[in-house]
Amino acid sequence: MIELKDNRIEKRYDKELLIIEAWSKDSLRVRSFPDGKFRDEPYALLENNFASESVKLENIGNGDYKITNGKIYAILDHRDRITFYNDKDEVLLKEFIRLRAVKHDDGSEDVGNIEVTRDFNSTLKLKSRQYRANVGGDFEITTRFESNNAEKIFGMGQYQHEYLNLKYTSLELAQRNSQISIPFYVSSLNYGFLWNNPGIGTVNFAKNLTEWKMYSTFYIDYWICAGDNPKDIMKKYTSVTGRAPKMPKNLLGLWQSKLRYRTPEDVLEVVEGYKKRDINLSTIAIDYFHWPNQGEYRFDEKFWPNPEELIRKLKDDYGVEPIISVWPTVQTDAENYDEYLEKGYLIDVNRGVRLTMQIQGTTVFVDTTNPEATDYVWSLLKKNYEEKGIDYYWIDVAEPGYAVYDFDNYRYHKGTVQQVGNLYPIGYLKMIYDGLSESNKPVVTLVRGAWAGAQRYGALAWSGDIDCSFEAFRNQVNTGLNVGMAGLPWWTTDIGGFHGGNPEDKDFRQLMIRWFQYSTFSPILRMHGDRLPHSKPLSDEGGGRMPTGAPNEIWSYGKENEVIFTKYIKIRDLLIDYIDNLMEDAHRTGNPLMRPLFYEFPEDVKAWDVDNIYMFGEKLLVAPIIHKDETEKEVYLPNSTEWIDIFDQKEYKGGQVVKVDVPLDKIPVFVRKEFKNEFKDLLEFMADN
Repeated sequence: MIELKDNRIEKRYDKELLIIEAWSKDSLRVRSFPDGKFRDEPYALLENNFASESVKLENIGNGDYKITNGKIYAILDHRDRITFYNDKDEVLLKEFIRLRAVKHDDGSEDVGNIEVTRDFNSTLKLKSRQYRANVGGDFEITTRFESNNAEKIFGMGQYQHEYLNLKYTSLELAQRNSQISIPFYVSSLNYGFLWNNPGIGTVNFAKNLTEWKMYSTFYIDYWICAGDNPKDIMKKYTSVTGRAPKMPKNLLGLWQSKLRYRTPEDVLEVVEGYKKRDINLSTIAIDYFHWPNQGEYRFDEKFWPNPEELIRKLKDDYGVEPIISVWPTVQTDAENYDEYLEKGYLIDVNRGVRLTMQIQGTTVFVDTTNPEATDYVWSLLKKNYEEKGIDYYWIDVAEPGYAVYDFDNYRYHKGTVQQVGNLYPIGYLKMIYDGLSESNKPVVTLVRGAWAGAQRYGALAWSGDIDCSFEAFRNQVNTGLNVGMAGLPWWTTDIGGFHGGNPEDKDFRQLMIRWFQYSTFSPILRMHGDRLPHSKPLSDEGGGRMPTGAPNEIWSYGKENEVIFTKYIKIRDLLIDYIDNLMEDAHRTGNPLMRPLFYEFPEDVKAWDVDNIYMFGEKLLVAPIIHKDETEKEVYLPNSTEWIDIFDQKEYKGGQVVKVDVPLDKIPVFVRKEFKNEFKDLLEFMADN
């Protein structure tokens, strides 16, 4: 039962409904419903905007059907297998089957229940799309594709490992603290693939097959596009999932934060310290437990008695934007806990006591998939923060950060966590975006969690609560590149890592320098961390019960470090116009700011194998120093151009590996020679310093 209609192929067989349809330029969307019931959920995708004149549907004989949309076409063959091709008839992606068959010259003979085909015969009984019914009416599903071992895979979000090329990795499709699942990748075969299902699962990009698995769902849903190069693919992907807003230029300088400033006096002392050093901060963070109880979303007046005046001073006297931390947790002893409970605004559990996190009390998470719940939370944010002058939010614990990641135990308004769990940070982000958009304010939301399409809500993801070590640092460089390749151009880290780190420790001071140098050439330059030793709490009530970490300002790490920090802040200032242009480019095209070398040089075969070195925009190449006591760095410079070392102005031809000395105050950075004049001020500053 196959129909060719409108812009799609529709097949019904037994209980399964399979739809292959054109979805925007050079793209196809595949959906399959094992119970035959169509469910029209967009999830990461925006409204379909395909050009009907480019779509062609054909019955090509022998039980095969073809759909073409611009540069991509798919064939649904007589074995119920889908194969995707580009306009050069090259296979991009092919479903994997291992079913018993009988080979025949023309495929016309029927041999009982055994397939007749020209294809490979196997008795493994593995289908491309496999469904296993769960109790309750949903399904465990497995989707399989053939593995091309010449392929390289990039994107998928943030995973705490060292790999840029994700081929042969196994990835959990779930949000955790420091893990951000964004299930979109760009292939070296020149296609992009989005797994458009927000459930909890896994993907294995194995040597023998690629396998996507969902534990509890009602459908398969994925989108695929063909492109000429990675940049073309990113443009098409972000056209169907949305692009980041324009980042305000005044946010492109230094962001100052620590765990945590406890009073207005703490905040003003730090801001004044930067002013005395002639450093213009972009933001300063007012971190967690500035509130009396979680879920009340307000300043604790015992410690923040006049927040309006503090916010006014920061903005008017110092030109610094305060950013306020909010959590999606509600304490059972909060003044409004009963309202959350009575109106069904909280996450539920399938077993045990309704307790999803413990920190300074028994807490339950707000259900961000419930629009009524987010409307209520925004009403509190608007009253207690926005109307007092706060324009930017830091939505922490946005995975959410369960005490135990028992995904099968939690239930949302939208469905069980196993079915829709990755939507949680999207609901959180959308709440802020919709609320601020009502006032026509720019939206930049620092968030510890994301999913496909998060960029359209102003998501600035960061690497979460990672270790203060060179080992953790080495994970971040490639990770940040893969976040960008997953369509999220705004990304940052806690400079130096989050967990621990003593400002008096010599080795940690070295790590801080190397991390700060790297972050200078990233979307956001941000100081944050839980430094040691801790101070005692201010009191035994409200937000005063929480301790604070050691100082984390640039002068906290000794005079030698301060001099180097200050130099790189000056470099950042000289790059502001360039970074502002990159932000505009991200807004218009979806291009990430930090890009693997192949993104700008796809014709350079060697560039596809270089990691931990990246392009910052199209004009600067950056090679972070990611090992302790490193004094030399080998850097590959892509061909087809010449390069200038911004430190010593030495020129190099592309297509070679060069060895660079890297004393503590230097990170290898090269500008493409044809853009030399655009960096005149920077090159002059580096020559003098």
